Amino acid sequence: MNKVILVGRLAQDPEVRYTQSGKAVASFSLAVNRPGVQGQRDADFIPIVAWEKLAEICGNNLTKGRLILVEGRLQVRSYETSDGQKRRVTEVIASNIEFLERKQAAAPGSDAGGVDINSFGKDILAAGDEEIPF
Repeated sequence: MNKVILVGRLAQDPEVRYTQSGKAVASFSLAVNRPGVQGQRDADFIPIVAWEKLAEICGNNLTKGRLILVEGRLQVRSYETSDGQKRRVTEVIASNIEFLERKQAAAPGSDAGGVDINSFGKDILAAGDEEIPF
């Protein structure tokens, strides 16, 4: 089974493009926390790709710093550059994306939508402490 579930913050705004056949494709990096050395936190920046309607939703609603959950599959692909070098790319192909916080108005002079992207995941712990209303 090839299934990936990630929670993190967008490292940049999604880039939406269209294939020659007209399919939308969005790509962005997701910063995901992991424990570091001596209790410090490090982040992995994982490339995410979304297709068609999900790509358009990402392009219209997501911005840098936004906390999301991505569900999808891991894909490894190879290609050759124009100068003949072989490259391998590992990325997550998203099948579902959930917004984990409300859209916030950008603070004056901020490019992160009012969110401090250096505090990755702090909201995750707070959200998990809430009681379920049913």
